[in-house]
Amino acid sequence: MFLVRALNDMQLRKKLSLIFIAVSMIPLLISGVFLTAKLRAVMIREAFEQAESNVDRVKKRTEEVIKVPLDISYQLSNDSRMKLVAGRNYGSYTEVIQSFRQYTDIRDFLRLYKEVKGIRLYTPNPTILNNWEFMQPDAATEQSAWYKNALDQKGLAGWSYIEDERDQTRYLSLTRKITLDNRKQECVLVVNVNSSLLNSILAQESFSTMIVDDDNNIVAANRPGMYGKNLSDVHVDRNVLTQAAGSFDAWLEGQPSKVVIASLVPQSSWNGLRIISVFSEAEIVKDTNRVIVQATIVIAASMLAAILLVYASASLITGRLLRLSKQMSKVGTGSWNTYLDIDGKDEIGQLSRQFNALVVRLGQLMSEVQETHRQKRRLEQKQNEIKFKMLASQINPHFLFNTLESIRMEAHLRGEEDISQAVWQLSHMIRSSLEIGNEQIPLKEELDMAVCYLELQKFRYEEKLIYELDIEPGAEGAKLPPLVIQPLVENSIIHGLENKEEGATLIRIHASAAKDKVMVEIRDDGAGMEPERLSRIDRELNEPQETDGASRIGLRNVHDRLKLSYGEAYGLHIESKRGEGTRVSFYIPGGTKDVSSNDCG
Repeated sequence: MFLVRALNDMQLRKKLSLIFIAVSMIPLLISGVFLTAKLRAVMIREAFEQAESNVDRVKKRTEEVIKVPLDISYQLSNDSRMKLVAGRNYGSYTEVIQSFRQYTDIRDFLRLYKEVKGIRLYTPNPTILNNWEFMQPDAATEQSAWYKNALDQKGLAGWSYIEDERDQTRYLSLTRKITLDNRKQECVLVVNVNSSLLNSILAQESFSTMIVDDDNNIVAANRPGMYGKNLSDVHVDRNVLTQAAGSFDAWLEGQPSKVVIASLVPQSSWNGLRIISVFSEAEIVKDTNRVIVQATIVIAASMLAAILLVYASASLITGRLLRLSKQMSKVGTGSWNTYLDIDGKDEIGQLSRQFNALVVRLGQLMSEVQETHRQKRRLEQKQNEIKFKMLASQINPHFLFNTLESIRMEAHLRGEEDISQAVWQLSHMIRSSLEIGNEQIPLKEELDMAVCYLELQKFRYEEKLIYELDIEPGAEGAKLPPLVIQPLVENSIIHGLENKEEGATLIRIHASAAKDKVMVEIRDDGAGMEPERLSRIDRELNEPQETDGASRIGLRNVHDRLKLSYGEAYGLHIESKRGEGTRVSFYIPGGTKDVSSNDCG
């Protein structure tokens, strides 16, 4: 309801602009949000598929690279000449150097295969010299995890991120235990993989891609700053650290990202590598968002131009309507000679022409009505003059009161006090009735009128009529319309006393003040009414138009005047039972001080 009132109070040009925005903008926004969400979902799904394809390609190329050191390790583990050089007990440094010069296989491997960056064999031969190919392991090397794992894996290849002792650089390295045949000594072969070659493979990928070992060391990466770190140092989701393979959502460096992981475990290896590809949603939808922003700017500019056009069109319409409104206002002031000239054949033009015809017709009707009223007033004036003359000739109030006073004084002189009192009461009632205007009177004055009427009726019915007054303090000052209680008392006498077969009838008038209201009750113990008759009277009292029926004219008149004076909540309330009497009550607002005593004595 508030929205409807706001729209009704809004100017037409603003209303049309708002309707245009609501009709065009809201569906456009809904469609844009829906299509944008769909586009984002499609792009992320395609990025997932691309990442999976990229990871599979990187896995195959990485597998080709590490196959070379794996093959070299097979050859060296079966090379008897290398085992002889590593396990021989040398007598002098000259023999060691001579033996190193004669064995060139390791140097040949380094020269022939770009996939390999270094090869060294750790042998616990105290007579051998360290030449970066054959080396004696020191205490730190023997205690390192990769060295112990190589000795424990019974000849299986292992992959670790190891620092090379020659150039102090860490490489992804193959480690493998080799047993010398002649002395049954256990040596450890280390073959370094060319990290530059691994990084060049990853450099071709569009997403952030890395190769990590079992300890989550990043052995190769295509993003600066990632190579050589541990995954735990790069703020990643726990699933990235522990999950071997799969695709899932994760957090990388504080951004929501998609992760694709593939596991690579080379043949005859006890551990392996993982290829991890990561892309953030913001990176994928960056271009889409840029296009959406540009489209939004274009749409907003178009919408603004459309709104301005709608506003201008609405101004043309409202301008013509305002001219029509001004002419209507002139007609409302009584100017019937106005004429409205609005061009156009649309609805507004038709309305203006119909308005002109209506004004002409209304002017004619008003002239006819005014002439009719003039004739009616002249007729009423003549009738009132006739009525006044008739009333003046029939009765003169002063003559009537003087005559009644002469009768009363004659009855008093002859000792007929009852007749004298009755004549005085009748004179008082007639005088009070003639003096009553339209203003409200105190309850006390209304009760005086009712008592005068009861005294006259008591003069008529004698001992068959008994009446009582029970007026509580504070109730007599309440104001009410005149001639309210007397018709109710008259109704009690006519329908209660006259219809009662035998015995006296008691009429009791009670008034009480409660809070801000005064309750007045007229009760009799007369004949009473049947329920059907009581229901008919209640229905007739509340009908919109008064029905014919002389017996209820007084009740209907009192009921209507109470409601007109105080509102629909007020009026008469009637209760009656056959043989038990009738109770009529009503409420009036207020209740103040008491007034003078009863004029009827």
